[in-house]
Amino acid sequence: MRLLLVCLGNICRSPMAEGVLRARIEAAGLGGRIELDSVGTGDWHVGNCPDHRAIATAADHGVDITRLRGRQLASSDFAHFDWLLCADRANLLDVRTLAPDATARAKVALLLDWAGVESDGEIPDPYTGGPREFEHVWGLLDRTADGVVRRLR
Repeated sequence: MRLLLVCLGNICRSPMAEGVLRARIEAAGLGGRIELDSVGTGDWHVGNCPDHRAIATAADHGVDITRLRGRQLASSDFAHFDWLLCADRANLLDVRTLAPDATARAKVALLLDWAGVESDGEIPDPYTGGPREFEHVWGLLDRTADGVVRRLR
């Protein structure tokens, strides 16, 4: 199974999601069977490391995301990944708009919904906030990681 985690700039939500999901999937013994990556729909942060607040929040929970680098969604991602899992409805709309065909659009979902955490739920963008907003997002992603592992099993 190949999962792509999508947010706007690929420096806050999707790298934190990749970090916590990778850790939880490894702990569940599923690491060799699941491929994870993260992207942004925009190109502002291509090649950059995650936001320092995302790095700090992940580190506070024992997860290192410092090696991740931002990249933008590419047309090849639709063929490579089984699911493109979006942080919010704006990302979902952008990804569906960029999808090359109906088959590709069918592989796109909201991450919280796909993980069984919250139907039609969104992960808010913490970028303009502070530590409290990043911690809130981490809490959502932590619950999401449990849901993803349940679904993958």
